[in-house]
Amino acid sequence: MGLVVLKFGGTSVSTVDKIGKTADQAIYEKKQGNKVIVVVSAMGKSTDKLVAMAEEISEAPDKREMDMLLSTGEQITIALLAMTLKEKGHDAISYTGWQAGIETEAVHSNARIADIDSARIESALEAGQIVIVAGFQGITTDGEITTLGRGGSDTTAVAIASALKAEKCAICTDVVGVFTTDPRYVKKAQKLEQLTYDEMLELANLGAGVLHPRSVEYAKNFRIPLEVRASHELEPGTMIEEDLTMENTKVVRGIAFEDQITRVTIHWKQKEAMRVSKVFTKLAENNIDVDIIIQGITGLGHGNLSFTIKTSELLATLAVLEESKELLQIEKLESEQELAKVSIVGSGMVSNPGVAAKMFEALTENNIPIKMISTSEIKVSTVVPARKMVEAAQVLHDQFELDK
Repeated sequence: MGLVVLKFGGTSVSTVDKIGKTADQAIYEKKQGNKVIVVVSAMGKSTDKLVAMAEEISEAPDKREMDMLLSTGEQITIALLAMTLKEKGHDAISYTGWQAGIETEAVHSNARIADIDSARIESALEAGQIVIVAGFQGITTDGEITTLGRGGSDTTAVAIASALKAEKCAICTDVVGVFTTDPRYVKKAQKLEQLTYDEMLELANLGAGVLHPRSVEYAKNFRIPLEVRASHELEPGTMIEEDLTMENTKVVRGIAFEDQITRVTIHWKQKEAMRVSKVFTKLAENNIDVDIIIQGITGLGHGNLSFTIKTSELLATLAVLEESKELLQIEKLESEQELAKVSIVGSGMVSNPGVAAKMFEALTENNIPIKMISTSEIKVSTVVPARKMVEAAQVLHDQFELDK
């Protein structure tokens, strides 16, 4: 008898009917002889509704009270699912995050899981119950309720799977698996049978929204096999593990893309060279995330530094840099909006030279300007005009024959 952890997101439990279908999935796993834990999110858009109500009261609601408020969303789901399972003839029990023993650091609205005391869950499993746990939440050592931020329910599921040494953690969602790229934009996109943790982590960080990077990191660190599959179907999804077992895998496995990218360029005079570290220290102090970075030095006593940010952070970025202009020896600031990042990912790129050249050639031949480039062992990212983003993804999908 194995242990399986299933996670269902908000769209999968948005109605009582869908909660019934979610219960059927848990019952199916139970009938296979498995012990079953189900982690759920709040129903549909209920979290958004709670946020909207809070913002009617205050433009900047107290973070502690927001955690108290938002944690109620999952509590509704777990109770309804447990009731449904009992009505279908299967013993079940629901736990909030703190009842399930999920201890977090003392950070409201974006806490990280510090430890899990799984004794209560294990006791219920031994009694033959299906255990339902509220995702997205936990409790501090001081008894304060916290929420885990974006992707928190995925992370809850993987953390529980790790603590109880589950055979598998299935993230059940509204897609049948992870695709070679976003099928809404590239019609030839194909479902992948397997990905490595590193490939999935790169895709998640680069804009593929199927899994949150924190949950993939957790799975990788504790070697928990992950499956991404459709919520209410039995069709196998995409398995994410340490190594690929398939022999015939392509060098490039997937393409990720995201828009709303802006390039910021700082110019300075070389007489008093700007310390690059100070720029990024200032930005980090203001919680501004920087992505691709390029530094250039001319022979005329001038230099420049370009980096990309999310467009939503442009005003804050410019304000920080303007405020520190003298300290940072900045001569001029420029920004270019309406950009996008398009990336190719594949663990096979490590041992296959020429992949980047093939990518750049395909983009150039299709008149897609490359503004910036960033690479790692298993990915190459390019910044292109936003209007060319989807075309770039389609071109690269064809170039690397990901539909075959």
